Amino acid sequence: MDTTPSNIGLIGLGVMGSNLALNLNDHGYSLSVYNRTYTLTEHFMAQQAQGRTIQAAQTLPEFVNQLAQPRIIMLMVTAGRAVDAVIEQLLPLLNSNDIIIDGGNSNYKDTTRRWQELTAKAIHFVGMGVSGGEEGARHGPSLMPGGAVEAWPAIRDMFQAVAAKVDGVPCCQWLGEGGSGHYVKMVHNGIEYGDMQLIAEACHLMQHALGMDFDAMADTFAAWNQGKLESYLIDITSQILRQKDVDGSPLVTKILDRAGQKGTGLWTAQDALEHAVPLTLIGEAVHARMLSARKDERVAASLILGGLEAPVPAEQRQAYLDAIHDALYAAKLVSYAQGFMLMQTAAKQYGWQLPYGDIALLWRAGCIIRSRFLGDIKASFEREPVPQNLLQDPFFVVELQQAASGWRKAVALAVMQGVPAPALSSALAFFDGYRCADGSANILQAQRDFFGAHGYQRVDRDPALHFHTHWGASTALSAQGAEEQL
Repeated sequence: MDTTPSNIGLIGLGVMGSNLALNLNDHGYSLSVYNRTYTLTEHFMAQQAQGRTIQAAQTLPEFVNQLAQPRIIMLMVTAGRAVDAVIEQLLPLLNSNDIIIDGGNSNYKDTTRRWQELTAKAIHFVGMGVSGGEEGARHGPSLMPGGAVEAWPAIRDMFQAVAAKVDGVPCCQWLGEGGSGHYVKMVHNGIEYGDMQLIAEACHLMQHALGMDFDAMADTFAAWNQGKLESYLIDITSQILRQKDVDGSPLVTKILDRAGQKGTGLWTAQDALEHAVPLTLIGEAVHARMLSARKDERVAASLILGGLEAPVPAEQRQAYLDAIHDALYAAKLVSYAQGFMLMQTAAKQYGWQLPYGDIALLWRAGCIIRSRFLGDIKASFEREPVPQNLLQDPFFVVELQQAASGWRKAVALAVMQGVPAPALSSALAFFDGYRCADGSANILQAQRDFFGAHGYQRVDRDPALHFHTHWGASTALSAQGAEEQL
């Protein structure tokens, strides 16, 4: 039996953990593995790990003793209390400068707390977002590490070796202190929610507003994946639409339209509200999943309120299909712009120095939201000066202006045909609101002042001054008592 100390220990042999273990071993790193249910460990050792430099442990003390010092331990367990429980069990077994890495989808606030608590105990804690699913974990994920910077030199080569690569550059770079790594992963997942919803809406429009069959839809997505919309999600959608059930019918028609969610999209939407960032598209994507869960209620409502309109005439199909392409592309750009807005706002609050250009590069391969235009986002953050928002970047400006007409046409089609398209339409509303120099909030401020005396600023006075009007009196400045400075 090999007793050579292992380079790294991994706790949690679910789908992600077991595949990441094999990936690490493929790149020359020896491992020790532990799972709370030992039968799963035995199965892993007898099957995937057979003949590899991977040791198994039945207990945590045995597991820890198998590791080279300073110890590097990666947790691939369910986010939440399970992470705290494992850390609590490990702490009595560890020494100063040992490293614990949480590779699950933990809430960044929990990661920040754990980082602070373990720093006080001289243990280096890293929260590392892992994206790419089963395939990514096995052959090259996108990795987003943050936390104790002291740990980075010890783990950098290992995780950059197993990460996905684009032109030889690993999709794994240090992001900052505290919960920064898991924060970036949370925003990644929020954008993923938005992208998936946008694509689902495009499919719905194709099927119900244009009357396309699933093979034609699959061909369309395959063609789109050769152009501006090239991305992992567009690619797999073409394959999904083409998949047949055992009876030869499209498999997607047999899948219940009730979407699940594990929480990261909801966290992103909640965090945006806390930071006062208008993350409208991702919020609508979360709400769409919530509405999908009310299947029985929706079926009943369709019988009372009516359903969809008839598809448009076949001769109009191509023009509308081009419009849906442009709408999908433009809304995806807005989704990423909103995600980076949120990261920039949070970074200011938490004192993080997030490398935004590198984050874009982290997502070019190995992750679910990899898209062609991520290189253009990287270029935006290399400009001098950096644009205030991605929507003000020259690349985004040109692309959105070119897509705007089709975007409006597609949203109008959805409205006229009664096809729900909350993400496509909310992205357009955000775009119009963002570029509106004189918006409608003056009416809101007047209403607030009328019923609550909240005050308002004037465009023709010092912005530092606030005013209140006695509504119903003369509004002329010369009329005594009509308006007063607060």
